[in-house]
Amino acid sequence: MSTSPPKRIARAASSTTSKVITLDMVAKEAGVSPATVSRILNGTAVVSPVRKKAVDDAIAKLGFVPNPVARGLAGGRTFSIGVVTQALDSPFYGSALRGIEEKLLPLGYSPLFVSGQWDAEVETRCMDMLLSRRVDGIIVLTGRLTDKALKAYAKSLPIVVTGRKLSAPGLAALYCDNVEGARLATQHLIDLGHRQIAFISGDPLHPDAIDRLQGYRNALEAARIRFDPLLVAEGGFYEASGLQAVADLLATRKRFTAIFAANDQMAVGAALGLSRHSLRVPEDVSLIGYDDLSSSLYSNPPLSSIHQSAYELGQQAVEVLLQMLSGDKPVFEVPAPRLVTRESCRRLSI
Repeated sequence: MSTSPPKRIARAASSTTSKVITLDMVAKEAGVSPATVSRILNGTAVVSPVRKKAVDDAIAKLGFVPNPVARGLAGGRTFSIGVVTQALDSPFYGSALRGIEEKLLPLGYSPLFVSGQWDAEVETRCMDMLLSRRVDGIIVLTGRLTDKALKAYAKSLPIVVTGRKLSAPGLAALYCDNVEGARLATQHLIDLGHRQIAFISGDPLHPDAIDRLQGYRNALEAARIRFDPLLVAEGGFYEASGLQAVADLLATRKRFTAIFAANDQMAVGAALGLSRHSLRVPEDVSLIGYDDLSSSLYSNPPLSSIHQSAYELGQQAVEVLLQMLSGDKPVFEVPAPRLVTRESCRRLSI
């Protein structure tokens, strides 16, 4: 019986084996130690940009593909990060998830996205499921879990939470100053001569909604404008609630010349509601939102808003979590909210 087929198989196997690129080969190509390459891949190395570029170039040149299973066994990690969002279809949270994913994937980490649906019980199940998957850390985008619950989870693994003022071992909180952002939005309308300013709030149990209402009230108080509860309509942070809020405001027959909506999605709904009542933006009613979603630039008219980049927030949450996984004390500064003016607000004629 001929033995040539096995020889051909052996040669093919030898050819395949020769194409396997190892971490040591990357290290040699980059002129660094294998340990340095490993730390760069893990996101735990503090190296110069030149050295990191040398490693990145070597990986690209050789076609090296990290083995997450082997890395996990070696370092006791799974190289997966849990992310608890609230609404997967939300433009704001969707942008944050994109920022998280684009930051994690090049480092060899895999994100596991779950939705808490603004329900503490559901969020608890999400957290427990992520723990059972042995994720290396968890990012919580706001949510309804209590501070006590988050502190308890942080005893098991690193936690980064957004939208909270919270401090505890194993936990970092990225708080965006919603009070100041709302004050800026309201003050902008005041500076344009408006005194009857309506406010569309979010879910009254949502911490962002509570803070933005406070910022609105702070600006009115500083300008000696009496707060009128009839000029506040409750929304739910989605477009239809902004549409309904305008109907509720008009039903009070209270005069208003401007509206501050607590997020851009509600502002879009409010604009439609005003149009259905033959009111023009900004000729009849000025309108400003919050979050500065990319779509706001393409509203008709383009929407003034408070810039708070969800994408940047997601990326920063990853950076902070990686610092914690490296055993470092996280160092970070959340960018302050800033006003972005467009054509949806105008100076009030006296």
